[in-house]
Amino acid sequence: MSAPRPRIVAAMSGGVDSSVTAALLARAGYEVVGVTLQLYSAAAPKRKGACCAGQDIQDARRVAEKLGIAHYVLDYEERFRSRVIADFAETYARGETPIPCVRCNERVKFADLMDTARDLGAEALATGHYVRRVEGPHGAELHRAADANRDQSYFLFATTQKQLDYLRFPIGGMDKREVRAIAAELGLAVAGKPDSQDICFVPDGKYSNIVEKMKPDAATPGEIVDAQGQVLGRHDGVIHFTVGQRKGLGLSGNGEPLFVLRLDASKAQVVVGPRDMLSTRTIRLRDVNWLGGGETAIDCAVKVRSMRPPIAARLVRGPDRTAEIELLSPEEAVAPGQACVFYERDGTRVLGGGWIAKAEPVRKAA
Repeated sequence: MSAPRPRIVAAMSGGVDSSVTAALLARAGYEVVGVTLQLYSAAAPKRKGACCAGQDIQDARRVAEKLGIAHYVLDYEERFRSRVIADFAETYARGETPIPCVRCNERVKFADLMDTARDLGAEALATGHYVRRVEGPHGAELHRAADANRDQSYFLFATTQKQLDYLRFPIGGMDKREVRAIAAELGLAVAGKPDSQDICFVPDGKYSNIVEKMKPDAATPGEIVDAQGQVLGRHDGVIHFTVGQRKGLGLSGNGEPLFVLRLDASKAQVVVGPRDMLSTRTIRLRDVNWLGGGETAIDCAVKVRSMRPPIAARLVRGPDRTAEIELLSPEEAVAPGQACVFYERDGTRVLGGGWIAKAEPVRKAA
């Protein structure tokens, strides 16, 4: 009598990446259990670039049938609303810029779904993220994907060591063309399916509509002021603005273009200034998650935007999961609420990351 095959749960969103993830595991001889999270009502209209609802669930189910694996749909709509969408609205209402994809991984996919995988007796949870898990001398390490254009490590900085020990990322060493080629070879209907887009629950990119619905008192009108506090105009609510924004300020007649420098939700103020006041070298972080060593200070590389390449920096740990980053070259429009993720200076390993609490401008207001 042959030994039972090891079981792995594959998170299946209905896209090509998670579908090929499940296929690779099945091809490797695992007993694969596909799990799809329903994050929206099944009857909700399809949002362009969304995932985890309607047609996507049907696509995941068809892929599972094609692969001959078990498939389950879990209703996580209320959890997603309370843990991700509500946080998104709260963050914007504070005058910060959120990253809901991080919260979704942290609070939904790598929390409850991981518990479900363990309950099903799985030895691991696999996802279709473009990131690599490498066995290092002291345990599992998180590394950037082989395909730099697809790397999603920025969105996974909050992954804990315990979670990383249990996670698998089968496509992290591939590029997108390889993934689609495998899907086509296996006859999967999703082989040519377009990628989902950020942010999945915001139709037409109108973030403020979501915030006003969740936080009706967040759209408080106020003043647009310069760095010295001089009133230049008025606005309909700080939720309509982000740090670095130039268009839509409703200001004219100034000697130079003005950009949003910061948002003060407590005063309902949008502070604007010239572009050179957007530059920063010093960033303070909160709620830092560490995946590297225990050094107090390290030379590293950091990303303050998902699509920007890492830049050289010096990191110093502080108390209570805080840290201070000193950039070797300035960055523009570093916004509170966004993430700062740090990597080995000359490598691919993710050492950790945190939420940006404050960015000190290089040029101070006169």
